[in-house]
Amino acid sequence: QVQLVESGGGLVQPGGSLRLSCAASVAIFNIYDMGWYRQAPGKQRELVATITSGGSTNYADSVKGRFTISRDNAKNTVYLQMNSLKPEDTAVYICNLNRRFLGSFWGQGTQVTVSS
Repeated sequence: QVQLVESGGGLVQPGGSLRLSCAASVAIFNIYDMGWYRQAPGKQRELVATITSGGSTNYADSVKGRFTISRDNAKNTVYLQMNSLKPEDTAVYICNLNRRFLGSFWGQGTQVTVSS
């Protein structure tokens, strides 16, 4: 019913920036809450940022002030702008779509590596 495709991952140096995109193949995008999660090897998957259908945002403490989540409903896309990247940001970043009474849907993820 729902397909999520992430893009924009890659290798960046510490202090650099990267912008991730997640395109959703849904008929009505603006009713869904969206989020970005990440998972590093040997670590639990953690919430990075969320944005509700109304545009309200929340961030993990570890990324506040550095990351910005946004959405373009006309393009069925959610973005994650990542600035001042640190090696500890290295992880697979995974897009999530959620709707009450519908459930959650996940993308396959895109690798972000922060290293010199």
